[in-house]
Amino acid sequence: MSKIPDELQYTADHEWAKVRNSGDTQTVRVGITDFAQQALGDVVFVSLPELGVQLAQGAAFGEVESTKSVSDLYAPVPGTVVARNDALDQRPELVNSDPYGEGWIVELEVADGADLSVLIDAAAYATLAS
Repeated sequence: MSKIPDELQYTADHEWAKVRNSGDTQTVRVGITDFAQQALGDVVFVSLPELGVQLAQGAAFGEVESTKSVSDLYAPVPGTVVARNDALDQRPELVNSDPYGEGWIVELEVADGADLSVLIDAAAYATLAS
């Protein structure tokens, strides 16, 4: 059974989002779910976007390559890339070993007026991932 932390939000594309508020700025840290990393198998490469790239909701921003396949990564909300997990360049297996922690992929500064209600809660995701 996959781990699905209650404090995170999710997408139908098997990504998780951790929403953070800091003053007037809202950011979302993004990674792939435990379910997704199990389905992919051993991750051998993660393609990360450059800092400052603006993404529309649903836009592909990178790829996760495993021994089985290559899967696109999609922006769960519109925003600008403000952080990327450069540790994945040398240690892509962090996506497998700690998908909700050290295996995070990018952080986005959420665009003004973005609708975060498109993200689903853990219970809804559990139904989707079963």
